[in-house]
Amino acid sequence: MSEIICRDLTLGYENSILVQGLSFDIHSGDYLCIVGENGAGKSTLMKTILHLQKPISGDITYGDGLVPSEIGYLPQQTVVQKDFPASVWEVILSGRQSRLGKRPFYSHADKKEAMSNMERLGIADLKGRCYRELSGGQQQRVLLARALSATSRMILLDEPVSGLDPMATLEMYQIIQKLNKEGITVVMISHDIFSSVRYASHILHIGEEVFYGTVEEYADSSIGKRYLESGGMSEKCDHEDGDRGIEHSSERSLQGNAEDENGKA
Repeated sequence: MSEIICRDLTLGYENSILVQGLSFDIHSGDYLCIVGENGAGKSTLMKTILHLQKPISGDITYGDGLVPSEIGYLPQQTVVQKDFPASVWEVILSGRQSRLGKRPFYSHADKKEAMSNMERLGIADLKGRCYRELSGGQQQRVLLARALSATSRMILLDEPVSGLDPMATLEMYQIIQKLNKEGITVVMISHDIFSSVRYASHILHIGEEVFYGTVEEYADSSIGKRYLESGGMSEKCDHEDGDRGIEHSSERSLQGNAEDENGKA
């Protein structure tokens, strides 16, 4: 069933329109990657889905009994947030704030859920550490555990691997894939087109052209082929020097996605 239904959305700020005519559904268990050029409106769309910003026009509705408090959110980190002087435990437990209601304190169930997500992501040993002393990869795991503490149904991730080294990036992708296989709906903004087509079930491409469909449909579409050949860069960018390597990377990623699907079967 559809958990989020978007119909004829126009997004932007005041007199500046970023994208219009946007319609798609997010179903339970989907792994949706939102891709496209910088400034196309990807983060604006995510904030609109979260009801943090209103669309210029169009509608976003929740279905299948989903409520806002059941959506976990991992936004892009700012420099200030990376230096936040709180313990790992305090950061993760704060993910339960949407469940407090009128209660002034966290319950035993809240603390149990936070601890369960620390163990789930393999960071229980970091519980007493100061958040700002952690590596980038460890900080992202903490923030993901915080997002999971708010939900058992859906997580929205805004460039969760931005700034991570290759090993931490791979580990984060594997964690997200595992969560999706456990039944959590994943909606992720990404500039890594090759990993997007490898791990996701669906692609939403926004920009001068809009596409929504399965990964296989995207790879066969004209916009998908152009974007994969350009390595995810805007067509306005000069990328001639990297065409051959990008083409090979694209083929490997698509092959890896096919292998993953065969493994599921």
